[in-house]
Amino acid sequence: MRGGRGGARARRASRAARADKYELYQEAVQDPEGDVRRLVRMYESRFHRRPKLLREDFCGTAAISCTWVRAHGEHRAVGVDLDPEPLAWCRRHNQAKLRPEQAARLRLVRGDVRDVRGPRADVLIAFNFSYFVFKQRAELLHYFRRARAHLADPGIFVCDLYGGPESQEEKVETRKHDGFKYLWDQNRFDPITHHAENLIHFEFSDGSRLRRVFHYDWRLWMLPELRDLLDEAGFDAADVYWEGTDLQRNEPNGVFSLRESAPDDPAWIAYVVAVKRAPRRRVARVRAFPAPRSSRACAPSRSS
Repeated sequence: MRGGRGGARARRASRAARADKYELYQEAVQDPEGDVRRLVRMYESRFHRRPKLLREDFCGTAAISCTWVRAHGEHRAVGVDLDPEPLAWCRRHNQAKLRPEQAARLRLVRGDVRDVRGPRADVLIAFNFSYFVFKQRAELLHYFRRARAHLADPGIFVCDLYGGPESQEEKVETRKHDGFKYLWDQNRFDPITHHAENLIHFEFSDGSRLRRVFHYDWRLWMLPELRDLLDEAGFDAADVYWEGTDLQRNEPNGVFSLRESAPDDPAWIAYVVAVKRAPRRRVARVRAFPAPRSSRACAPSRSS
């Protein structure tokens, strides 16, 4: 009998074997409630009315879209992704938690973000650096032009990006969570092409691991390049929200403010808000928004 019980213990699945990679990703990386608050404020500060329709390109598990429809009774959302797996996970988990009338205001579409058509959105987002999948200038310009075409007038297209010298180093960063560790692995970087290969791993309190759970094959685009491309794509403005610094600790303070210039920073994250039809009066520079949960957030989607 003792041998039988010991065998049962030996056969007990590890935490890694029982883990759900999308659940881990959402816990470690995403802050959809904060994202929705920021997006509403970014829109309202320009156009003095509440946005209604969100389009989430490269949506993955569509956590932001689900939070968007839950936040207000007039909110509608469209999530677009090429990979059927995270969309199916969303339907079983995130969308299933919505009330029926909320779920009815969410549409999930499998397809290429450049080709999927639909109603024009007030706010269109490409978060977690997912558009870095477009490595050639012509490809990214085409996507930005399609994004503008998918926007209502007025509307905003919001994307995030990271940079600084440390973003080009081959290294692993670790962040602790309840019962597991999140590892952001900057596995390879080519300084000539800016080709970046990044990975996400998870480690658990029982010593088990999930390796290479998510893999990203990207071009690390620079902020001036993006602003030039957005201008070429026809946007009226490409505003930058830069994260401030806690001077006492010399660390990011989690507050993003509209800036036209910024000090040197070894590792930074920013938002670019591209405007379709610029506002009549300039947005106040003091407008600031809290940071997302992670400065190394990455999209689980494999969309292109």
